[in-house]
Amino acid sequence: MDTGSPSGDSAIAWRRMTRALQSAARAEAFAEQYERLFLESGQVRHAELADSYRRTADRHRSSARLQEKFARRLMARSGPQDTRPLFMSVVADACGTDSAALTLVGSDQSQLAVAASDEGSRAAQDLEYVLGEGPGTDAAADRRRISAAGRSLERFWPLYGPAVTALGFGEVIAVPLKTPGGCLGSLAVFDPRPGTATTTVVADITEALVRSMLLGPDADPEFYGGTDHRDAVHQAAGMVSVQERCPVKDALALIKARAYADGTPVNVMAERIVSGEFRLA
Repeated sequence: MDTGSPSGDSAIAWRRMTRALQSAARAEAFAEQYERLFLESGQVRHAELADSYRRTADRHRSSARLQEKFARRLMARSGPQDTRPLFMSVVADACGTDSAALTLVGSDQSQLAVAASDEGSRAAQDLEYVLGEGPGTDAAADRRRISAAGRSLERFWPLYGPAVTALGFGEVIAVPLKTPGGCLGSLAVFDPRPGTATTTVVADITEALVRSMLLGPDADPEFYGGTDHRDAVHQAAGMVSVQERCPVKDALALIKARAYADGTPVNVMAERIVSGEFRLA
């Protein structure tokens, strides 16, 4: 495989790809071992272990493919001025779309951070953040796959549905980022290409993200700098809390409501407040 002369993030991605492939090979070897034991003993437990190791190998291969594509895009980018969120664009492409967003949530299901592939998916996740409803929110809270298209978007989410439709999206699939002990958030895929974003594909990508980017020795919750923790929003909420003499939670609600009413992205509204350009009356 020709990797050129990678450096920095691309070199890290190549190393992660190599480790993922090695992990996949080990899992495959264990799967074959337990398959042989099952044929010899007929014990169902051996078949179950073989199946588990096969799924583990698939997950590692999915992670390797993401890292390879990411490394190649890094090496092909036009220069330092190219600030596209490359890793999430790779995730979106693997899910059969141009628009995908990953959201991390806290124990109270509040949105902590978001990583998006493009402006459209970021705008859609901002809507969930401001309105408090949507597919990613439900997928994380219920720990199940959510999908909706056409008129069902408005039936499921009276506020979010019409707003996300106005962004030009007609379909969304959201899958929880499940862990053995809970759920870290969700991955939302918008307008997948027909036949590409199947349940199995999105589930495999989601598990690969959880195990390779959010947990484990190679974890990078920042997604190579592509994660937004909404620092400006939290800073603005603190300022509004002081100005309006109200709890920070109420101040945050005021900022969200004003951003939605003005049709302004919540982070842009927050930056205007922090800079002193705008003050909530």
